[in-house]
Amino acid sequence: MPGRGPGRAVYAPGMTSNAYLTDLFSLDGRVAVVTGGSSGIGRAIAGALARAGASVVVVARDEGRLGRAVAELTADGCRAAWVGGDLSTREGVRAVAEEAAAVFGEPDILVNCAGVNLRPPLGELGEDVWDTTMAVNLEAPFLLGQRFGPRMAERGYGRIIHVTSQQAHRAFVDSGAYGVSKGALESLARSQAEAWSRHGVTCNTLVPGFVMTPLNARLSADPERVAALAARTMTGRNGLAEDFEGAAVFLAGPASAYVTGQSIFVDGGFSVH
Repeated sequence: MPGRGPGRAVYAPGMTSNAYLTDLFSLDGRVAVVTGGSSGIGRAIAGALARAGASVVVVARDEGRLGRAVAELTADGCRAAWVGGDLSTREGVRAVAEEAAAVFGEPDILVNCAGVNLRPPLGELGEDVWDTTMAVNLEAPFLLGQRFGPRMAERGYGRIIHVTSQQAHRAFVDSGAYGVSKGALESLARSQAEAWSRHGVTCNTLVPGFVMTPLNARLSADPERVAALAARTMTGRNGLAEDFEGAAVFLAGPASAYVTGQSIFVDGGFSVH
């Protein structure tokens, strides 16, 4: 059954549906850290992991949003806390990591959802935008993985989940540094999977389509573009933050023990249409 030690879902004859589903998906006893967890997809994932039983530490910059997110979770009976910090510097990432690990203990689950979406035309892309984008979208997940991944491996259980973008696979809407950072993040997931999967630590990526979140505020303000993006999907609509809840719980729990190094598209068929 799920807990702090190694975990793998095993079907036992005679198990009731509730017991079987618990064995597959429960996160009871697990600790999760979710960056970018105060809004958008990160907020939805933090809530899903908490409601599945994990103790969740939400990390972001905006302390007001953090406080509201955690208040909502604790009001629902979840075990949650927040850590405010700056993921754009190495010192900031290291401080966040130590503070987050001190709340409920060393995490079993790390979700990297924090990101910046700065996408000027490539000819106008300056070094400042490049550096900020790489620091938050790529270097912070790397440093957090270096901090938490080996300790997960020592305990025999861990789940690292990155949230990337369609721009990791195709260029459109001034992908620029943003697309490069997300493509590299998927490569990082494969490297992490290679390093730690044999020790029970899986590393995977969730790839959104177009999702109506604050990170996509620029595109969301253009009704024609929003409609065109929806028409490109197979489901006929753009994504919502809650569309990622089930996939995140699956990747965070024992049911996904044999899934690693993968990029899983949660995009309504956008990428194959």
